Amino acid sequence: MKKHKDHQNKTSKLWGGRFTEPTEAFVQRFTASVTFDQRLYQYDIDGSIAHAKMLAKVKVLTEDELTQIVNGLEIIRSEISRGEFKWSIELEDVHMNIESALTNKIGEVGKKLHTGRSRNDQVATDIRLFVRDEIDQICEILTKVQSALVAFAEREAATIFPGFTHLQTAQPVSFGHHMLAWFEMLGRDYDRLADCRKRVNLSPLGSAALAGTTYPIDREYTAELLGFYSPTNNSLDSVSDRDFVIEFAATASLLMTHLSRFSEELVLWTSLQFNFIDLPDRFCTGSSIMPQKKNPDVPELIRGKSGRVVGHLVSLLNLMKSQPLAYNKDNQEDKESLFDLIDTVKDCLFAYSEMIPAIRCNKEAMEEAASKGFATATDLADYLVKKGLPFRDAHEVVGKSVSYAIEQQADLSDLSLEQLSQFSDLIDADVFDVLTLAGSLKARNHKGGTAPEQVLQAVTEAKATLANRSGFKNGPAGSFSA
Repeated sequence: MKKHKDHQNKTSKLWGGRFTEPTEAFVQRFTASVTFDQRLYQYDIDGSIAHAKMLAKVKVLTEDELTQIVNGLEIIRSEISRGEFKWSIELEDVHMNIESALTNKIGEVGKKLHTGRSRNDQVATDIRLFVRDEIDQICEILTKVQSALVAFAEREAATIFPGFTHLQTAQPVSFGHHMLAWFEMLGRDYDRLADCRKRVNLSPLGSAALAGTTYPIDREYTAELLGFYSPTNNSLDSVSDRDFVIEFAATASLLMTHLSRFSEELVLWTSLQFNFIDLPDRFCTGSSIMPQKKNPDVPELIRGKSGRVVGHLVSLLNLMKSQPLAYNKDNQEDKESLFDLIDTVKDCLFAYSEMIPAIRCNKEAMEEAASKGFATATDLADYLVKKGLPFRDAHEVVGKSVSYAIEQQADLSDLSLEQLSQFSDLIDADVFDVLTLAGSLKARNHKGGTAPEQVLQAVTEAKATLANRSGFKNGPAGSFSA
């Protein structure tokens, strides 16, 4: 008996039965995750309550034991939410901290909660619940950003803007049309998140450590209680893989890449060299030495944070790449990357949802920029083709016309009919209808084109898309409504 007591004194871990000496202090600190995985406490408690209800359903727990466990867990939930809970590094993680606290509150009954499960399936369940919830929140903020873009596009449907390729003036476009390009990209990001959610929304609970359990558990029941579509199919896979986290990180990286590109444009447009837009002071900062400066810090920072998110994706890929089946401690390293990735994405999206409605256009500067660089040259070529000239010949005629205009230090629209017609006898007085910026926009009147009429039609369709988003259903593949 004395030997048994000595053994208990040496190791107080919940898993310490076969250990004869305490964990080294450094190892204890090094292997603990409670400093960050406590963020999962809501989901851990939800999973524990579902598991307890299932154990009562299959008669492993009595109804009285179930009531004690559920009440105890809800008290712990309240203590944590109020900041009164004492987290212990010695207890390693969120799971053992909560289980230990439960046992302290309700006695021996608390020790029965872990029947038929392992921390391996417990944490996999927690993470899936967490990621599912965060996807829903991200999609909600993303919809707000898209709504702001649609309102902006509607307001600026007829605003002339220089469209660029290679950052060189290419063709005039509607600024509203330009904004809707970002709407489309973010729409695909939304769809990818919705699709990723389907693979997240499966329940690993009941897989136990790696092989399942000998108890008569009902995994369909716990999946239903937690809002999962169904249980996972293979216990080894359930506890060991984090591909759903990696998929989410990849989707988030694409989203942040789009925000980074958008941010780059905002940074350029606010510069005096472009002077296309003005960002309100609340989204900018000044210089400590140059009093005239107004720096677009918010879009710059979002541009920088995209690298942070992509870095987390790379980290998660490397975390997973060499792990044999089944669970390995490596997977503890997924959480900090995941948490920071989510916080970063949500903050960046929130910033955009607030910033976009506040952007003000300098329409005069936009139109002036569009009038330079021979933005209507393609319109002149199209004009000649419609007159019967083969496109390649029309391309040569316009090229010569542009060369001449450069010599004259003028735009095509500034040349006289006499000057233009020397390059082709097909050029007549009606040519000036197509050489105007407004005429160039109006001429591209087809689905996906930049004509103001088409922009407004696209706005109507975009509003309908957003209005039809009703959240997600926890059903099989393809059952989400978005």
